[in-house]
Amino acid sequence: MKHLKLKAFGGLLFLLLIMAAILFFSAGTLDYWQAWLFLTIFGMSTLLITLYLLKYDPKLLERRTQAGPIAEKQPRQKLIQSFSSLAFILIIIFPALDHRFRWSKTPDTAAFIGDVLVILGLYLVYRVFKINSYTSATIEIEKNQKLVTAGPYHLVRHPMYAGAFIFLIGVPLALGFWWGLFTVLPLMFIIVIRLLEEERFLAKNLSGYKEYQKKVKYRLVPFIW
Repeated sequence: MKHLKLKAFGGLLFLLLIMAAILFFSAGTLDYWQAWLFLTIFGMSTLLITLYLLKYDPKLLERRTQAGPIAEKQPRQKLIQSFSSLAFILIIIFPALDHRFRWSKTPDTAAFIGDVLVILGLYLVYRVFKINSYTSATIEIEKNQKLVTAGPYHLVRHPMYAGAFIFLIGVPLALGFWWGLFTVLPLMFIIVIRLLEEERFLAKNLSGYKEYQKKVKYRLVPFIW
């Protein structure tokens, strides 16, 4: 448990420091209140999720700490995860560069709207973690894994990815850059590719998933797709 705590909290602290370094270096200043607010909200939200998992589902937390290109077993997924990491870095770099060079003017209210979306997206991810203990960061099937269809899985087949989409839309807005919404599109495209591959894998390897696909028709957005 002690090792897991160090790994989880150390990983979170490292992520926040890297994000802060990218943001403030790209912005060329520490006078960037949107970045400070975003980092605070993101840090507090992910910390609360980590604390919850540490107390109620340490096995899931351990699986979630094994993430990224290195953790993937398939070369194609390693490549997809590498592009995902790069795409997310671009999502936070461009708003910071906009803050530095004043490419555009975005009202302060947009930042608050973005922060609300960040919270909503992470809350949906939390709901998924709470109901589904098998949400590994890699595409795999755990021993004795059971199909989960309750809660947000009753509406869409991939609620965690839906939460990620809401979060990603919120990030550039939270950082004060309207046009940054376009920087989200490449990562969304990558997530869709991963989602489709995950569906093929689950349909082949997880008992009852094909029937679940027929029952819940929408992958990410109810009544749309």
